[in-house]
Amino acid sequence: MTMDKKRIEYYKKKLLTRREELLKTITRTEEEGRTADDDPTVDLADKAANSYTKEFLFGQTNTDRSVLQLIDEALQRIKENKFGTCVQCEQELQQKRLEAVPWARHCVTCQEKQEQGLL
Repeated sequence: MTMDKKRIEYYKKKLLTRREELLKTITRTEEEGRTADDDPTVDLADKAANSYTKEFLFGQTNTDRSVLQLIDEALQRIKENKFGTCVQCEQELQQKRLEAVPWARHCVTCQEKQEQGLL
């Protein structure tokens, strides 16, 4: 069963909006990471804090990039008319799940299996 056009457009808009936010966040985070070391008057304790901040920002950026990748894949599934079904078992994804995570690739059952390393 395929989703109606209106619902697909709704999710597409949601995905594109989230994608835009992530791109802005990644750019801003990278800027902050670059400028964290630029101040020559910073003492050793501040340098350590900056190093931690940079590490944290880098982790954030990686997480954001992963979500960005999932969003791009979801947009591709929309183009291929495969959006809203599990990439593993091809069952329809629950509306609630798509509402919370529109870039979800798996149904809840397959997601649990993947997290347990069974997929």
